[in-house]
Amino acid sequence: MGVKLAVIIVNYNVKYFLKQCLESVMNSDCLETLEVFVVDNNSKDGSVEMVQESFSTVKCIANKDNVGFSTANNQAIKESTSEYVVLLNPDTLVKSTTFSKVIHFMDNTPDAGGLGVKMIDGNGNFLPESKRGLPTPEVAFYKIFGLSRLFPKSKKYGRYHLGYLSNEENHEVEVLSGAFMMMRKETLDKVGLLDEDFFMYGEDIDLSYRITQGGYKNYYFADTTIVHYKGESTKKSSVNYVFVFYKAMAIFAKKHFETSKASLFSKLIKVAIFFSASIAIVKRFFSLFFLPIIDFCTVFFGLHVAKYVYQSEQGLFHQPQLINVSFIIYSFIILVCLFFAGGYDKPVKIQKVINGIVIGSAFNALVYFFLKQNFYFSISSAILGISIIMVGLTLVRWILHFFKIKKYKINFFRKNIAIIGNKKESEKVNNLVEHTQLYSSVIGTISPQINEQEEYLGNINQLAELKDKYKINEAIFCSENVNYDVVIDTLVAFNKEDIQFKLANTQEMFILGSTDNNTSGELHTINVLGIESAQNKRLKRLLDFSFSIKALLFSPLLILFQQNKKNYFSNIFSVLIGKKSWVGYWKQNSISELPIIKSGVLSTVDILSSEINKENIIPYQLNITYSKNYSFWKDVKIIKKSLNKLGN
Repeated sequence: MGVKLAVIIVNYNVKYFLKQCLESVMNSDCLETLEVFVVDNNSKDGSVEMVQESFSTVKCIANKDNVGFSTANNQAIKESTSEYVVLLNPDTLVKSTTFSKVIHFMDNTPDAGGLGVKMIDGNGNFLPESKRGLPTPEVAFYKIFGLSRLFPKSKKYGRYHLGYLSNEENHEVEVLSGAFMMMRKETLDKVGLLDEDFFMYGEDIDLSYRITQGGYKNYYFADTTIVHYKGESTKKSSVNYVFVFYKAMAIFAKKHFETSKASLFSKLIKVAIFFSASIAIVKRFFSLFFLPIIDFCTVFFGLHVAKYVYQSEQGLFHQPQLINVSFIIYSFIILVCLFFAGGYDKPVKIQKVINGIVIGSAFNALVYFFLKQNFYFSISSAILGISIIMVGLTLVRWILHFFKIKKYKINFFRKNIAIIGNKKESEKVNNLVEHTQLYSSVIGTISPQINEQEEYLGNINQLAELKDKYKINEAIFCSENVNYDVVIDTLVAFNKEDIQFKLANTQEMFILGSTDNNTSGELHTINVLGIESAQNKRLKRLLDFSFSIKALLFSPLLILFQQNKKNYFSNIFSVLIGKKSWVGYWKQNSISELPIIKSGVLSTVDILSSEINKENIIPYQLNITYSKNYSFWKDVKIIKKSLNKLGN
């Protein structure tokens, strides 16, 4: 049998997801009938090198710029010689039978021009974008104003995601998802390729519509399931997504609807942008500041109780206005200390909250020291205030945890992890877990083979009972010796269970997963305890901000010593707003495979002695050492050593 299907994957800086995707594709039962393309849009993470080294049969097109999703796909479509084409996202996993099943369906359904499949996220939850209706003004109105969410099963209001159609049956649909979009080559020859006016989003809707206008049908195919780590639900809180998505919808309306409908749709789009962007901003605000605001009120209340007790003991009364201003400052100090102690990390860790309160209270004690004697609290009232703050902030988090708000889930126990794989790979994954996850405990290994029992907790078919017996709340598959079919079937079977699944690659030393259907795919690498750790990110940002203020205050003196005075102030403001960092990697073209950080005014090479010949230094080795062994004081040392280079 000749080449039947072209699998086209457009990639941009998701090397680890791409590797797993390609491995699942190469496991296909009809591999000899496939031609596989990877079109890379100028990734900086070593994706192209990985494809060339690990997948020699894959046709890799390496673009020098990010040309967008549509243009990149068209590049490969034009080179393909297959009867069918499938556009596949790099953050997906397919079963070994996926391509043979969809080919068989298309072969036996001559009116089918396009096909999409059942998609689940990294925890087995069905992704509604697997099947969609055409976003006419009416359908768009119901979606924009939430009626489709309120009545998902309604034939009138639920047409955007066709919620009234069964997820488990094949259906004719109007719109396919670009995450897995299969088409007949003859259909594309007739209706045209992807419209390159759509840089991102909307191109799948446009092409799906043109397929139906060309006399073909689109189908939702439920007889195979793929994993899509980053479902559309992960993007909705982004304000940028709102503008890009609705701009794409406006292009679609102008292109396909008659003038009157297009005009109506255009007005609806403007309302949608205002409405959705406002909601996105509000949601983003509450997501960031809901807990800090509650904490601020709790701390402020605790300080006032302490003040009341002190006044009752001493019979002294202070000016309310001065007290309130002081308490606002003290409350803010405690919140800042909470942040840097990790009190707002996810999942919630009560110990970090207590540490933040203790540090903040100690800092406030230093402030009290400089106040007049009659402003002091008594020891008993101070202890009472701190106790109220501790109890209050802990209680708030327990209440949020009690109502099962996942974002505020308390991590008060070690995570029980089971590794699914053979003993050799399990040991490697165990080592990887120790370097990438805190508060976790590997309780044992589960065999992927049904007939293997000795030295294992059990086999994969016993996972349900093992989960209950050992209180397993996370399972990690070893990609080296666990079939992707088993992974996907397990996700489907356990999608309603309180257990998370991840996939480990011990060759590249990374773990992929998904916390829930509202979070994008997660990537854990061996570097997570270095510059990628939440603590180090906060410290690096603290140093950037605080030194920028100092550089601004002492600018009349510091600017005199700069090698390049022209960029001194622009660098300060770039760092202040978070566009740059004071210290970054040396030579940006050498950062492949390293954690992505902001470009730096100074670099890792600035810590070396001026007597060392830099031509003998390998940038990658210097940068990886900086990344893995990052410390706050190393950045301080680099800045101190390079005070005359702040304008570079």
